[in-house]
Amino acid sequence: MAIDTTELMKQVAKIKVITTRFVDEFLSGEYHSVFKGLGIEFDEVREYAPGDDIRSIDWNVTARMGHPFVKRYSEERELTILFVVDTSGSFCFGTRDRSKAEVAAELTSLLALSAIKNQDKIGLILFSDRIEKSIPPRKGRTAAMRLVREVLAFEETRRGTDIASALQFLNSVQKRRAVVFLISDFIADDYWQELRLTARKHDLICCAVSDPWEEALPNVGPIEVEDPETGELLVLDTGSAGLRKGFSEQTTRERKQRLDTFRRLGIDTVPISTSQPYVDAIRQLFKMRQLRSKGR
Repeated sequence: MAIDTTELMKQVAKIKVITTRFVDEFLSGEYHSVFKGLGIEFDEVREYAPGDDIRSIDWNVTARMGHPFVKRYSEERELTILFVVDTSGSFCFGTRDRSKAEVAAELTSLLALSAIKNQDKIGLILFSDRIEKSIPPRKGRTAAMRLVREVLAFEETRRGTDIASALQFLNSVQKRRAVVFLISDFIADDYWQELRLTARKHDLICCAVSDPWEEALPNVGPIEVEDPETGELLVLDTGSAGLRKGFSEQTTRERKQRLDTFRRLGIDTVPISTSQPYVDAIRQLFKMRQLRSKGR
């Protein structure tokens, strides 16, 4: 169901307030330290000083000036941050105060505001079983808020989830290496090959969004449930201990298999729940990457 304009702007303003505070208080410095530039670029030349690496001597300037000069380089800081966000039917589900789609919008805002505070460019790809919208990378707070509006405003669909096609599209339009946040519930099939290829080309981080009811059914007796992607109706007797046990074991097994594959491919993963603060999960990601960069 689409959100009317007034309600949409209220939600965008609320998310802006919440995530701006988180960025200012917790994430700004941490973001800069964990997402490095793509290389180094020439800055200037200066006179040689004892201890400088002789390999950095600029021989042309040295010959012209009559005494040694060295090249100084700085980190090529500007990054491109891309958010590849699931908009399939299953992402509209939520049994707490927020749906998975709303959590995804807040998460996108948090990371986008962190990025633009560091002068990085941000872009967006929305997908279901097709590419729904693509916004090329841009700089600035206006660009960040546009991303949030697009994620929130996208109409609920009954379409499925095709992660492989989304990643194929990403790799076709983004030729230069980027930091990619893939935000999905990963209720999809046959996307591991494209995930592997994308992880080789980009710095890929998978944000797996889930709801507590998707991990453990509550004991509330018979309920009618609808598959949000197909419209199929099904009656479940949640009072059955066997049903609840089987459901929990299956979801646990699937989650473990997914995490094991992410780990094998060297992909960082952020588990996000509709029932828990997402900023804690992001800070844990930053901490892990900081420790890894220091070789700990």
